[in-house]
Order: sequence, then structure tokens, then C-alpha cells
Amino acid sequence: MGLRMDKQTKGAWVIHHGRKISGDQRGASEYSAIDLAAKAASLLVRLAESKQADLNKSQVVAAARIGGLNPKTELQACLTQLQGRRVIDVAADGSISVIGVTGRTALGHASDLFDENEPQPFELASIGLAELTSSAPVGVKAASEYIGDTYKLTKNDTSDFLGQAYGIGFVDAEGEGDDRLLFNGNLFRRNTAQKTKKVLDSLTPAEQASLQQFEQLLKVKGAVVATHAKKMLGALLLSKLQSAAVFDINVVSNEAGEHAFMTSPGAFHKFTSPLIDDAFDHAKALVSALSYGMSQSTPVRGRIWGVELILAKLLRGEAVGPAPAIGSDYRALEFERVVQITHTGNGYFTMRLLKMEVGQIALQVLKGGDAAAAALEVLPSAGMSGYTPPEAARTDFRTKKQGPQSKSQMRTLLSAVRGGGRL
Repeated sequence: MGLRMDKQTKGAWVIHHGRKISGDQRGASEYSAIDLAAKAASLLVRLAESKQADLNKSQVVAAARIGGLNPKTELQACLTQLQGRRVIDVAADGSISVIGVTGRTALGHASDLFDENEPQPFELASIGLAELTSSAPVGVKAASEYIGDTYKLTKNDTSDFLGQAYGIGFVDAEGEGDDRLLFNGNLFRRNTAQKTKKVLDSLTPAEQASLQQFEQLLKVKGAVVATHAKKMLGALLLSKLQSAAVFDINVVSNEAGEHAFMTSPGAFHKFTSPLIDDAFDHAKALVSALSYGMSQSTPVRGRIWGVELILAKLLRGEAVGPAPAIGSDYRALEFERVVQITHTGNGYFTMRLLKMEVGQIALQVLKGGDAAAAALEVLPSAGMSGYTPPEAARTDFRTKKQGPQSKSQMRTLLSAVRGGGRL
């Protein structure tokens, strides 16, 4: 029996692995249940809004192409999956009606879609291995025994699977031969995984019990005051865990002074870039575009004077504008169906927010101030047509290369997203 995990965690691993195998030439054929579930769930998020939405056929095809799906070979398969889960309704003319979806509910659908597509044992093993190596770095020998026993794989099949697992990127690896360590590189930094394992392996039974008790508290609370952590763990154990980077320390300041909190790195970075992280990346893009309109845009094209007022209006479901700048500054978000742009005539456009959770995150970021100021340093001088989240920017592509997007293709997609309207 594998590790127990809730639907959202399992769905997040499905999305995570789906993105990893998209960079491997044989990944989609060998991990077909993961591939189909990840693509269908990602399409659902791209099509859906916070409330029920209706899209015509051209908009559906555009959403598929923007998400990297082949509209002739992959789109219908994904739509059939979503129809089976009763989250979309497809009309005879190809238009669809989709229920309101959040990132969290989409992860639940990703988990169910994976289970419904009869995953192979090594696909189940890839999810279990990712969760196992998120708790602590694991030696390849121990991982091999766990995978072989839990998922009933032969010794040779287990060896082949583990080679694929770190080759494709389901887990990170460090070392050679029997000394190889497998770990979640988002939680345990490369070159320190060995140290983390040594520290965790050196804990006494009493220390391990204290650590498990503290981890349960963190799972429930999300963050624990550092003084309480010291009281639960003791100064010596806390020092050991800090040196092994098992926990993060966060300090907030106000008029009453500085306050330190302990958090788990896994609460924020465990999966790197599944759908929940996408909401944060979309919020960063929205903050950047709004900040550009506030600091760089001229009054002629539409200068923003009150960002929080605009966000509040968007969060009430109202349209903002009209202004010429709206037609070009939010294209990246329009492609992702985070906002809807409408041409109102004479080169002016209005904008409506489709995914409320993105606006709520952006509002919190803007209230903090620091993130908006940092974004101003890297803002482009022309209308934003793309956005690369930090994780994607630092990731080395393993096998496939990403070529520049065709300008004519971009115009065609933008026209389809706007329902055939003027650009």
C-alpha cells in the first residue's frame, strides 16, 4: 500500500508529472494516464472561470492551442474526459458550457481523471516516489525496496523505473551507484541533500517523535510561532533541523516588533508549478501589468491612478476602462483566460476579471508593496504579450526546445480569444 495523500496533493503530482513528461519524447506514451489527466485538468482550468462560462468553438480551440494541445489529436480526448466528469457540456456546434472552477477543485478533478484512466503500476509508483522523497532524501536502495514492494515491480523493472524517474524529472538525484540520493529538489537543495539525510538519520527515537508531533501541528496550523517551536522541539533539535533546512523561518515586523514563524517548505514549494502555483504566477503577471500602467503608461493610452480601486472593481465582477492600453498590456493574461478584453470602438477596450482568486492574490501582493516595486525593475517597454514565471525561467529544458511564437499565430489566437473581435 502506498503513502496516503489527499486528492489535492495527488492531483498536484499528476499535474507536476504531466508537465515533466511533456519534455520527454516518449513520456506521453509511457505515462499515458498521467499525460491525459494532466492535459484534461489543465484545459479545464484554461476554459473555466470562477462562475459558469460559455465559450464558442473557436475560443475552445484557441484555449487548447495556447495550452500546447494539438487541436486535431488531443483536444477531443480531453473534452471527452471532462464531459465524463460532468464539468463541461458540449453542444452540437462545438461550443461548450463549463462549471465554475478554482485551482483547488481542478486538482481534485486531476486526481479522479488519473484514477479513471487505469494507471500502470509504474505511474502509481511515480506519484508515490515523489511524495516519499518530499519527506526526506531517500537512498536509491531504500527507494528501490519501497517501490518494488509497494507497487509489485520486479527488481529489473524497479531499476528501469528509477532511472526514468530522475531522468524525466519526477524526482531529483545526487550521487552515483548505491550512494545515489533521491529527493524533492524544491524542498532539499542540491549539494545539501546528503547533509539533510545525515541529520535526519541521526535523530534519536525521542527526537523523531518530537519532530513528527511538530510536523502534524505545522500541517494543521500552516505556521507556528518560533518560540513555541523551540518549546516543542528543544533548542538542540531545533538547531539541528534548521541546519538541515527542514523548516523555513519567516519574520514579520510591525509596530510591536519582529515576530518569527516556522513554516514547512513543502507548504509553498513542494510541486513547483502545478495549478495552484499558476494562480500565483498569474497574480504576479497581473500585478506587473497594473504596475506598468501606473508607472510607465502615458495618459493618452491610459494611465492607472488607483490600482487597489481598479482591483476592487474587478473583484466585484465589474469591467474597467475603456482605455487603449487595455488592448495590449494584458494579452498574456487574456491568453490564459484570467481576464476578458472587449473592444468598445475607436481603439478603446474594457477588461473584466474571469478568475477571482488571481485578483484576490494580486490585491494582497499590492497591499504588501514590495513585490510591485520589484516588478517595476523588469517591466517591458511595449505591451505585454507573454509572461515567464520564475520557476519556468530557471528550469533547464531537458529535451524539447521552445521556439519563438509566430506573430501571425498570436494574432489568430488573440482574435479567437476575443470571439473574433478587433485586436
